[in-house]
Amino acid sequence: MKIKLWGVRGSLPSPTDNREYRNKVRNILQRAVKAGLNKTSEINNFINSLPENLQYYCGGNTTCAVVTSKSGNHYILDCGSGIRPLGDDLLNGPCGKGKGNLKIFITHVHWDHIQGLPFFKPMYIPGNVVEFISPYEALEKNLKDQMEFPFFPAPFHGTASDKKFTLIEEGREIELEEGLYVDCYHLKHPGGSYAYRFRKEGKTLIFATDAEFTGETLEKNGPETDFFMNADLLIIDSQYTLDEHFSKFEWGHTSYTMAVNCGIRWGVKHLVLTHHDPGNDENRLKEIYDDAVRHRNHMKESKPVINMAREGMTFEL
Repeated sequence: MKIKLWGVRGSLPSPTDNREYRNKVRNILQRAVKAGLNKTSEINNFINSLPENLQYYCGGNTTCAVVTSKSGNHYILDCGSGIRPLGDDLLNGPCGKGKGNLKIFITHVHWDHIQGLPFFKPMYIPGNVVEFISPYEALEKNLKDQMEFPFFPAPFHGTASDKKFTLIEEGREIELEEGLYVDCYHLKHPGGSYAYRFRKEGKTLIFATDAEFTGETLEKNGPETDFFMNADLLIIDSQYTLDEHFSKFEWGHTSYTMAVNCGIRWGVKHLVLTHHDPGNDENRLKEIYDDAVRHRNHMKESKPVINMAREGMTFEL
């Protein structure tokens, strides 16, 4: 399985502003002067030597990721604004010829997780088949409603692709293709949300955004622990700092400190912190990442490996 992140923000899209852009350019140029950079041929090596937070932006699109199997099938997770550039990329393959067959898993229907769908170009191409998979019986109506007049000019069922809706039940695993299985688990979030677990050849990916994990979570043994235990890759909600979470109980999101605690408790090998708060700029996200690593080290643990989610980031299991 190959996993690529296309949107990592929570709540609403948050594009970089000019102040942040200029500050990053200033920081890079200061480093270039210090390094004595004076030839264009040295630029690429210099850029590659920069810390990751200066090489990349985490990005401003809301939640979307894609799992691609060895056979080339695409399994999309959520339709935040990140699904728009994903759709543009998919047009380079069968989707651009009306021969695409896509499966989209929906964690829940809060707007930041479905708002990109009206701009998903493969849905407008005749011949493409888009299958929506979730535990929500009302999903078709929910997706249709956000594209009704006067909110959007093109109705959901007026787009040219064929659409299917498939219900998945918690605790019931389904086989997507030979040897690739998926199941889901209900999460604590206002209105509900679901984590999805993909398993293939002994490797496990879990996508668990929009969830409120707490100390009570860590004290439990049972289905939740069994679901998350020993994941190879866990992409987890970490929108808040610990102080923010104390003032936002029941808001349905997790502090990065608790996310690390969960990763340690469950024996996760690789932890990816996502659903970044729209108010956190790149410098703040770097501070959060550093704090998360320090917290893991303070717990005298070397695992999980921790990443701060960013658009374009890929993993392979």
